Amino acid sequence: MNRRNALIGISALALAAGGWSLTRPSTGSMPDVGMANAQSGDIDTSGIVEMTLGADDAPVTMIEYASYTCPHCATFHNGPFKQLKADYIDTGKVRFVYRDVYFDRFGLWAAMVARCEPSKFFGVTGLLYQQQSEWIAGGNDPAQIADNLRRIGRLAGLENDQLEACLADNENAQALVAWYQANAEADNVTSTPTLIIDGEKHGNMAYSALKAIIDEKLGE
Repeated sequence: MNRRNALIGISALALAAGGWSLTRPSTGSMPDVGMANAQSGDIDTSGIVEMTLGADDAPVTMIEYASYTCPHCATFHNGPFKQLKADYIDTGKVRFVYRDVYFDRFGLWAAMVARCEPSKFFGVTGLLYQQQSEWIAGGNDPAQIADNLRRIGRLAGLENDQLEACLADNENAQALVAWYQANAEADNVTSTPTLIIDGEKHGNMAYSALKAIIDEKLGE
């Protein structure tokens, strides 16, 4: 998705959203990107888990920057990514790294559900992209979107108490946003999906073009 510069977007959300939070009975408050961004300067991000697939010693490393609310990212994960996984990740040729991008609070909430149980991360991620149009359907109703995300979490095997704890973890939200900002700055990420293949930045592309780049890196 070609969108405004990611860091400018997050700063604007911080100013616009301020201290917004969603409160539900007995569930505490849910974090906003703006809330998390407001204190991102000195936040410890060392506890954030890097989500990876494939062999650690794979000859090619590919980092994908993606947002759960980005339609182009959903298209990639529902199609080309499956081919990429079969052809290169599962065969030990590519180490795949997934990094979150937060254009909005709903993308942050989705990431907090996906990261609630690291062993289920890619399973939840698949569901979030497969059902993107459904869980985002309540776009004007944050409470509905939050409930939609809870439903996906439960479908992936997460317990209700576990989900509520993850979604109410403002400290983790702040760390995730600070971590995203640092990564986006370092790799000059301005749109999603962005692919970093052995240090080289690429935008969205057809699988045939992606395959050609990877094959060249592999010398095939």
